[in-house]
Amino acid sequence: MARTTTEKQSFNVVVVAQHGRLSYEALIFVASLRAMSPDFSGRILVAEPQAGPLWTKDPSIRNQPVQDALVEMGAEIIPFQSTHFGEVYPFGNKIEMLQALPKGEPFVFFDTDTLITGDLASVPFDFNRPSASLRREGTWPHPQLYGPQYTGLWKSLYDKFELDFESSLDLSQPDEYWRRYLYFNAGFFYYKCPHEFGAKFLEYALAIRDTPPVELCAQSFDPWLDQVALPLVIHALGGGRDTLSEGYLDGTVSCHYRLLPLLYARESDRVVSVLEQVTAPNKLKKVLKIYDPIKRMIYQGRGAKARALFDRENLPRKEQAIRNQLKSNGYWMR
Repeated sequence: MARTTTEKQSFNVVVVAQHGRLSYEALIFVASLRAMSPDFSGRILVAEPQAGPLWTKDPSIRNQPVQDALVEMGAEIIPFQSTHFGEVYPFGNKIEMLQALPKGEPFVFFDTDTLITGDLASVPFDFNRPSASLRREGTWPHPQLYGPQYTGLWKSLYDKFELDFESSLDLSQPDEYWRRYLYFNAGFFYYKCPHEFGAKFLEYALAIRDTPPVELCAQSFDPWLDQVALPLVIHALGGGRDTLSEGYLDGTVSCHYRLLPLLYARESDRVVSVLEQVTAPNKLKKVLKIYDPIKRMIYQGRGAKARALFDRENLPRKEQAIRNQLKSNGYWMR
């Protein structure tokens, strides 16, 4: 039976933003959320790392027009301290910021390079069973010639944290094929409490970084540490790959575009239309134009020219090939 209370769910949305590109992406994210989900009644939280010994430069949002625009759209800027990662591993921001969020309140985290394209309030989240983005490639691990292979590598982590490995497997996928093993993109994730999720995320990430199983001695955790720990956290908290209905996030309701040139190259006409619609108001345009890649790609038409290079029905299979084509034609900006 279909759930009848989905649209009444109350939850917070959070992104991490800091000085530079991420703060401008956060503006576009919040603008798209407001435009496409007018019934969303939760809090929009922009987690902001603060200056400290793990940063050589102040990472906070120092551009006053950006701060003002975020607040005017109803976002709340939430400061947090970097105590374990900071500049050497900025992806750790999404781990450390969780303790700064309201305890015991359901949350959905999104990367700033995400566009909301539909009604977020309609997504049937089960906040008791966490999940994350399945829009990913097999970026980790990289099995070595003489082993261990995928099973041995992943199982060593499940064993380290006393988790059941067998129940994490997708048995519809072939043995030793990367999709058989629980793996997510960390572009979004959610749970019923950020503190509970964050404590386990931090515990697992630090243990993997500092005392990895011997089986992983030849594996790199930079930049993949968050995505190595994330499936273990989700599995430990009773979630998985099938706890969110398909077609909503990374579908009709959100698009994790990664960078604007990639958005124009590969995303649907609908996504491009939403992007250009939500960035059109003059008040927002005046702020966004400060950032040169946004000015050129959106407002000066370079995005449309980059888009014309690609056939969306016949895109290269690997993202790197798309990036290379953009670069060779002078449309790569970040």
